[in-house]
Amino acid sequence: MVLILGRRMNRDDSRFRDSPVTKRKVFEVDQKLAVNQDIFDFSSGSSHAESILQILNEFRDSRLFTDVVICVEGREFPCHRAVLSSCSSYFRAMFCNDHRESREMLVEINGIFADAMDQFLQYVYTGKVKITTDNVQYLFETSSLFQISAIRDACAKFLEEQLDPCNCLGIQKFADTHSLKVLQSKCKSYALQVFPDVSQHEEFLEMEKDELIDYVCRDELAVSKEEIVFESVMRWIYHDMERRRPIMKELLTHVRLPLLHPNYFVQTVEGDQLIQNSPDCYQLLHEARRYHVLGNEMMSPRTRPRRSTGYSEVIVVVGGCERVGGFNLPYTECYDPMTGEWKSLAKLPEFTKSEYAVCALRNDILVSGGRINNRDVWMYNSQLNIWMRVASLNKGRWRHKMAVLLGKVYAVGGYDGQNRLSSVECYDSFSNRWTEVEPLKEAVSSPAVVSCVNKLFVIGGGPDDNTCSDKVQCYDPVTDLWQLRSCIPIAKRCITAVALNNLVYVAGGLTKCLFCYDPAEDYWMHVVTTFSRQESCGMSVCNGRIYILGGRGEYGEASDTITCYDPATGIITAMAAMPRAISYHGCVTIHRYNDKYRP
Repeated sequence: MVLILGRRMNRDDSRFRDSPVTKRKVFEVDQKLAVNQDIFDFSSGSSHAESILQILNEFRDSRLFTDVVICVEGREFPCHRAVLSSCSSYFRAMFCNDHRESREMLVEINGIFADAMDQFLQYVYTGKVKITTDNVQYLFETSSLFQISAIRDACAKFLEEQLDPCNCLGIQKFADTHSLKVLQSKCKSYALQVFPDVSQHEEFLEMEKDELIDYVCRDELAVSKEEIVFESVMRWIYHDMERRRPIMKELLTHVRLPLLHPNYFVQTVEGDQLIQNSPDCYQLLHEARRYHVLGNEMMSPRTRPRRSTGYSEVIVVVGGCERVGGFNLPYTECYDPMTGEWKSLAKLPEFTKSEYAVCALRNDILVSGGRINNRDVWMYNSQLNIWMRVASLNKGRWRHKMAVLLGKVYAVGGYDGQNRLSSVECYDSFSNRWTEVEPLKEAVSSPAVVSCVNKLFVIGGGPDDNTCSDKVQCYDPVTDLWQLRSCIPIAKRCITAVALNNLVYVAGGLTKCLFCYDPAEDYWMHVVTTFSRQESCGMSVCNGRIYILGGRGEYGEASDTITCYDPATGIITAMAAMPRAISYHGCVTIHRYNDKYRP
């Protein structure tokens, strides 16, 4: 019987009746219709592959058609070379490259467990494998040896799902050893977030020094208070005291001792016998004591709060003027450079005044003088978010500057409406009193004033309406004397200065330059060019970087720009704009509490 498919021929068609071709054809196909109607693409899908694997596995179990025996730890596994080679480039290289194993019936493999080989072959012949906490490590190592990435990835995923405070450090070390960057990163993030729990387990005590430092040095370490970090480090040291005591200072360098509660610092830290007997740690203890007295005047990496404690360093912008001859603004706003967020604080009283001076005292803010009510001094209490009046200046002034030196506030120079002033007043917050100190060598208004290395520096300014000074006047509070130091490379007024890492940085004066002064060497240098010419700008140090905010341009227009300079990298960056353009504003850094950063 012949099966005829396709279109039926007309038997009366004499052209084809006697054709030899017609006699040989079983059926005719119209090619135009064949594409859609007369071809059936059949596929059994994955079931075909699964059934073949199942049969091959049965062949393996019954040693049917097997052509090689893999021997691991004395246990023999009959296999098919073709199946192993199809799944693993390791075996493909072994059997296809004329190696000795390609000709031998028995192949011995060392360095793996027999159970791991059994699990591996289960996967090769079935596509399935059971990963457990008991076999995940050796199964991962075996799949790495045989270059089966699917099992490696599955093991890594399984480990990720098993993360716990008691095992995350061990899994991280495993991931690091085997270059599993994603798993290693997830372990690190997890441990940072649950650090207080992690530090209670045995794995923590067995960490290497560099591994521990890599955790405790991080700003993102999630702890409710710095005391947790200190206790964790000391527990680690005491676990192997003789070997670890010599590196105690190196470890405590990364603990933010100044941010410990003063009572805890005195009773627990200074009372610790190991610390008492370690002279290397005295400098760290001294820094913490100074911070408890001086507050934010003391700046170092250890005075920067971890965000998880709820505190962060923020820049507070006080008042300012929107344009020349325009209205003075009442706003007090804080800027968090880490998030880019701006928040409003209590408004500045008597905001109609202008050209006042602003500084941070411990974690509060002082505003003194100004064109109206030029003797008034207001203090912003950062804990209560309120402004309160404190003792007035002895001499009314504006276009002056203030700086904090060794816990006391200095109001320097300025203008009283008739003359430039050389007088300098010192404020003691404990007695709430201003007292006169030695006057400047040269009277100036609108200078840059900053404290650095226990000295006060008055830089530039205007000695009269028409000239600018390049002098640097240096005050020593111990001797109550002023001395002249090396002149700044430019003679300018309306400039601003900050101190960072025992260096002074100066910007403004309608230049595009950021200058740096080293008091130890009495030497000036140009460090970077800014993006625009500004004067009367705000300048503050936050999170170890220098921020320049706002200011007034060449044509008197106010600016809303923020520029960030990182001395560690030498890179200057333009940040997102301020809420409004301002100049003649105050700019200081304080610590501010924010609930949402708590873990």
